[in-house]
Parts: sequence; structure tokens; C-alpha cells
Amino acid sequence: MSVRKVKVGIAGTHSTGKSTFLEQLHTLLSAEGVRIGRVGDLATAARGRGFPILTDHNFESTLWIMAEGMRQEVEAALSSEAILVDRPVFDALGYLHAALEISGRSLPDRQLEELRSIAIAHAGDYDVLVMTLLDPAIILGEGRDKNQEFRSAAGNKIRAIAEEAALKPIILTSSNGDEVLDQVLASVRRHLAK
Repeated sequence: MSVRKVKVGIAGTHSTGKSTFLEQLHTLLSAEGVRIGRVGDLATAARGRGFPILTDHNFESTLWIMAEGMRQEVEAALSSEAILVDRPVFDALGYLHAALEISGRSLPDRQLEELRSIAIAHAGDYDVLVMTLLDPAIILGEGRDKNQEFRSAAGNKIRAIAEEAALKPIILTSSNGDEVLDQVLASVRRHLAK
């Protein structure tokens, strides 16, 4: 008999509480004895390999982040009951669209369609999806990207992809974290009990 698994993705623009939320979820699920696999934000890893990110995002960086995200998700599922994903695969495409819009650059339609096909096809793989909303009133920490126009564009583009994929994310704001955490915990428990 195969072990039940649940994949939780948290999407949205940067510095909106995704990592903090996943840390809380991780702590609570671990306390219940759930084996956790984590897939972290891959943009830093991409930059470390020489790929441009943020407003310089391009086809290659987007493709690498998407492929690496899928690889890590599949690998985490080998030994975990709950896979917690900080940035679902489709987030990378949202960032690319935001970067192209802000910078005035464009890409060939074929490349955009390839990335879109991957993003939409994989988007339904998340059993529980949380999406953050940007609260511009929250002050960003030291060393964080402060380009509000880009952060806003990324959030809007990620949301548009989720809508195109007919996803129904749970919305996480700067004021409803406890409520969303309870909702996600209940959903994870239901999936694991099936």
C-alpha cells in the first residue's frame, strides 16, 4: 500500500510572508509526526549558478527554476508525507512576465508558450495552494528587493496564471495568518487521512 502524500504550495510575490508561513506549518505538522519534505525558493540557487533573476529574469532562468522545482518536488515525495513548496512552479513564469513588463523586453512566442504549457500543466499538482497578497505598508527587511512596482507586477502576474489554470488558492494576507494556518492544517490532515 502506498503512503498518502499531500503537496502544499505557497505562491506570491517576494517578502509577503511565504517562508514564515511555511515554517509555522512545518513546525505544527512535524509535532504531529508528519514526515516533511521542503522545496525552497529557488531564485537564489539560480542566481548562484549564473542565471539572472528578478527584473532580469529571462527564458533560461525561468526554465531552470521550473525544472529544478519539479525535480525537487518529486524527490521530496520519495520520503515525505507532506511536501511544502515555497513558490510553486508557476511562480517563476509570473516573475518572468513581470520582468518583461517592467523592463520592456520581449521573448519569442514559442518560448513563452513552452513555459506557459509547463506552468499550467503542473499547476494542478498542488493539493493545497496558498497565495499571498502584497501589503505595501509592510516595511521590507534589510537586503530585500525594494522595487515596489516589480513586486506588485509579479504578484499580479502570478495571480493571473493561477486564474488561467482555474486554481482556487487560499488567500493569505498580513492579517489572517492564524486562520489560514488552521485551514491549511485541516486540509493537510484530510488529505493524509484518505
